Amino acid sequence: MNKTILLIVWLVIFSIKPCVSQSIANYDITFTSIWNAEDHNSVPPNAHWSKLVGATHKTANAFLQVGNLATTGIKNIAETGTNDVFNGEVTTAVAAGEADKYIDGPNLGSATGDILISNVEVNKDFPLLTLVSMIAPSPDWVIALNGYNLLDTEGKWKTSVNLDMFAYDAGTDNGTDYASPNSVTSPFQSISMINGLPINGKKMGTLSITLVLATKLDNLSLINNIRVYPNPVSNGKVTIGNLEEISLTKVDVYNSLGLLVKSIGKNLKQNTLIIDVQDLSPGIYLVKIATEQYKTITRKLVIK
Repeated sequence: MNKTILLIVWLVIFSIKPCVSQSIANYDITFTSIWNAEDHNSVPPNAHWSKLVGATHKTANAFLQVGNLATTGIKNIAETGTNDVFNGEVTTAVAAGEADKYIDGPNLGSATGDILISNVEVNKDFPLLTLVSMIAPSPDWVIALNGYNLLDTEGKWKTSVNLDMFAYDAGTDNGTDYASPNSVTSPFQSISMINGLPINGKKMGTLSITLVLATKLDNLSLINNIRVYPNPVSNGKVTIGNLEEISLTKVDVYNSLGLLVKSIGKNLKQNTLIIDVQDLSPGIYLVKIATEQYKTITRKLVIK
């Protein structure tokens, strides 16, 4: 009797096909700063932003929380704009299975402008997004996004998000103005929103998070194999290759202003597609490739 039951169990196990429900998403993230004297009392000389860094993770408040003390990594970003300790904190969380990726974005050398981080890969097991950048110069002030969930209430990837970004005091320096001299807070205080001068509780900018691609993990190899070459293009012809198992439906080319400059929707059923770009001026373009299986993917193209 026991042997019969065991046999049935094994038959059931080996008759089940693997099911991959896991998925990833790729997002473009843009922070747009509006730091200005009218809203924020004044703008100091050499106003700028440190690198926009962060992590994708699965546990809320993993790296910072308003109302709690700052970690050493957050303190260093807030006071000096340095990210090495924070990077180490994320690396430790990754090793512990609490985080997936460290996000290393660029800085901004002026009070206003954009910080763009392209194609941030987010795993469905780690859908929370944390980002932080120093308001510089300042005593210990940052903008921060804490554990924003990129999945909606139905467990689907959010397609487009726009968030207001506010200033926070890390609670590690007593300074009250942009150029205040260093004065260590003892003991350290909790992270708090800056509602008084000079920020006045006004937003410092906006953060836009846009879905570029969402796909099942078992299809990643096909997506990653799509090639756009040569890149940069110097001979007026660009090839989209490695399409053996992928059916294209449309290819659109956009310029750096986001304007559609070329669209191809015919004769796409082939392993390679050659596009004539001789009519396009030198510059940076985005090639959006629509497929039957995996919706849309984006590749950057440089034309010399």
